[in-house]
Amino acid sequence: MNAAEKQNKFLVGADGARSAPSPSARSHSDYASRQKIYPKLARGTFRNIKWAVMAITLGIYYLLPWIRWDRGEGLPDQAILFDFANQRLLFGPIEIWAQEFYYVTGLLVLGALGLFLATSIAGRMWCGYACPQTVWTDLMIAVERFWQGDRNAQLRLDGQPWTFEKISKKALTHLSWLAISVATGGALVFYFRDAPTLGVELIHGTAPIVAYVFLGLFTLTTYLLGGIAREQVCIYMCPWPRIQGAMVDRDSLLISYRDLRGEPRAPHKKGTTWDGRGDCIDCRACVAVCPMGIDIRNGSQLECIQCALCIDACNEIMDRVERPRNLIAYTTIGNLANATNAPREGWRIIRPRTILYMTLITLVASLMGWSLLHRADFELSVIQDRNPLFVVLSDGGLRNGYTVKVANKVESVRHFKLRFSGPPGLQPKFVEFDGTDPTIEVGPAEVRAVKVFLLLPGEKRKELKSDAEPVTIELDDVANGRTTSRTTTFRSPS
Repeated sequence: MNAAEKQNKFLVGADGARSAPSPSARSHSDYASRQKIYPKLARGTFRNIKWAVMAITLGIYYLLPWIRWDRGEGLPDQAILFDFANQRLLFGPIEIWAQEFYYVTGLLVLGALGLFLATSIAGRMWCGYACPQTVWTDLMIAVERFWQGDRNAQLRLDGQPWTFEKISKKALTHLSWLAISVATGGALVFYFRDAPTLGVELIHGTAPIVAYVFLGLFTLTTYLLGGIAREQVCIYMCPWPRIQGAMVDRDSLLISYRDLRGEPRAPHKKGTTWDGRGDCIDCRACVAVCPMGIDIRNGSQLECIQCALCIDACNEIMDRVERPRNLIAYTTIGNLANATNAPREGWRIIRPRTILYMTLITLVASLMGWSLLHRADFELSVIQDRNPLFVVLSDGGLRNGYTVKVANKVESVRHFKLRFSGPPGLQPKFVEFDGTDPTIEVGPAEVRAVKVFLLLPGEKRKELKSDAEPVTIELDDVANGRTTSRTTTFRSPS
């Protein structure tokens, strides 16, 4: 490697910290190859919280498809099931049909608002603890550490030639990652079909080909994103680091280095005094444990996921040198500006920003709840023929075609009747039925499509007031008399 190439690469210290190349180096190339990060195992309160969150979230993800929910004889008994074959989503007692996808939209809106609220309160708390990318990356790092040792052991191993020891440890690491990835992909496909049935089919090779395709895709993405790419996903692929800056303010709780207390930094030896210097001994323990390979002492950075492992590492060092904890801590921009040392002094949760998010969350949740409680158990939709819009009959009359879809949202057979109101003289003609007032039978949890023509005699055409007369189609439940309706149009020549 020549001198220019050496200048151009990002410099990586023994602790994994990265420093940017000089301006002269950037003039040669703006690209630097990825430098592998070797995060050291942190020990402390926040590391324990992350272990607990990982166990809970992975437990929910892997076990949820196996939880049963009795819906009656002949019905799926999986509590959470994305039943695409029957165009519905099952969440315990709640059944969401394809026509009701706006409920899924509502859930996504609630998730986004919840993320906005969490960010305004405590920065990238979601990224640091509960984001799937963080959880699976943490798991992959733990497996890597199990086979290859902690940070220093991994550095030594990567510096060795390819001996049997190195090959075996690397192979066992990647095989373990693949096993986790297969379990991850397998758990995900279980959400789309009855888990025990699909599990047996997958083992015996009798599952639908689409199940194997998606199992392979989910396995590959988990292996690449969690095991190989890791921090690259958070830095380059995820848009949230570039958005979350708009969600925080002076009162947001963020992980920060107290430079007023820590500077000037310098190494410390036992027996020396602390006069004329800060508490930071420049040990770089905070950098060594960082899964993103950054130095929190350089201030707020896009790469920081606020995982708080640097707090644990720094507190451990402070305990050793007998200095107060929380040199790195959760604090607010306002506290840092006011040069306070208390990690939560002046922290306000209730402020205009959080009130707005909480109000919107309450409003959306209330609307969704009210809609779920008052939604009908049957639904009518009407699709008017577009080609042709109308047909002129031999007697001068007009004909419009419609596809009427009747959705029965209960698990029993039901009977319905259709009624039409519009221009005087309008008569329905059903393709599948005789007469103008048939009874339409719809099976349990089914959607039945009925083809209907609306006919207008030639002598009535002169009574039309426009080329798009309103027509109301009503659907009546024969058993209980409940009604729903839709409005469409009857088209005619200009």
